[in-house]
Amino acid sequence: MKLTARSEYALLALLRLAREKSDGYVTVETIARAQRIPPKFLEQLLLALKRAKYVRSQKGQGGGYRLAQPAKSISLAQVIRLFDGALAPTDSVSEYFYEPTPIEKEKGLVKVFRQIRNFVSDTLEGTTLADVM
Repeated sequence: MKLTARSEYALLALLRLAREKSDGYVTVETIARAQRIPPKFLEQLLLALKRAKYVRSQKGQGGGYRLAQPAKSISLAQVIRLFDGALAPTDSVSEYFYEPTPIEKEKGLVKVFRQIRNFVSDTLEGTTLADVM
């Protein structure tokens, strides 16, 4: 598993929203400036996060984005899977994105890669935005 800029920036944006003290909305410009994310790219990420129901938006004056659920209920794994897919090092050991691969014929390799997948998955599933704030 290797994080793309999409996952990294999405996590940064969500953390900025999670740190918001008020129940108000935060503008794209504010998030982009605080986390050094290109605004146009951020808009695309926020749209995907909105479709996945991790953020809400409001238009107009006082509008912007905010978390749609508590930070303690959004795991890092959920966000990474949304943007990058499988957490497994190879598709043949992925729980959610299984595809056959050449290593399947070697049980020892499959065992090692499954252990890696389990460690990464357990860590990211068990870590929420609230945990890393």
